Amino acid sequence: MAFFSSDLITGALAFLMTLLLLSYWLGDTPLFRSALYLFIGVSAGYVAAVVWREVLFLRLIKPLLTGSPSEQIFLLIPLVLAILLLTKMIPPIAKAGSPSMALMVGVAAAVAIGGAVLGTIFPQTRAAIDAFDLQLAASRHIPAGEQLFTAFFVLVGTLSTLVYFQFSAKRRDDQKIRRGRIVELTALVGKIFIAITFGVIFAGVYASALTALIERLSFLWSFLTSF
Repeated sequence: MAFFSSDLITGALAFLMTLLLLSYWLGDTPLFRSALYLFIGVSAGYVAAVVWREVLFLRLIKPLLTGSPSEQIFLLIPLVLAILLLTKMIPPIAKAGSPSMALMVGVAAAVAIGGAVLGTIFPQTRAAIDAFDLQLAASRHIPAGEQLFTAFFVLVGTLSTLVYFQFSAKRRDDQKIRRGRIVELTALVGKIFIAITFGVIFAGVYASALTALIERLSFLWSFLTSF
């Protein structure tokens, strides 16, 4: 019975799933699709279980049953919105779920914009300003010349990239809409920075995928040699 241990069964399933996913090298085969459907199904089931346990049950149903009267009254609002959202599955009364859908879209948009502004734009602006802080560079034992070169490089890359996405232009005498030469030259520099950035991102993704592939091949070899 020790032969059919949990570790062996888990390893055999992992070995089989790895082979099914690697079969994509042969094309979009039924074996690959079966593994993909299984992965999507398991992921959806896990997400549904987490949502039910951590959100619906602990934060809505349980407080409604055991919470204080004030808490129960407050939770009636999300309960009603959730019920209205379920009406989207019934075409005749689908419009009843529009307020819930509008609230979800509005909150999601606000969170996305707030995250982009507070988590990306402001920190990047602050980092570009701090790049010219020679006192901060001295505290980190960075030579002033090296710090200024890095700051200038970052500034040029940031401004030229922003100019690349500037589309306003004047209509010339030949009725063609063209940007000025300085703007076009700056946009060309920004295009180079964008191309380098995409190249680095692609290299990082490729390296990560290659690392995962090597790890899976190593697992297959280790599993086969373990017998």
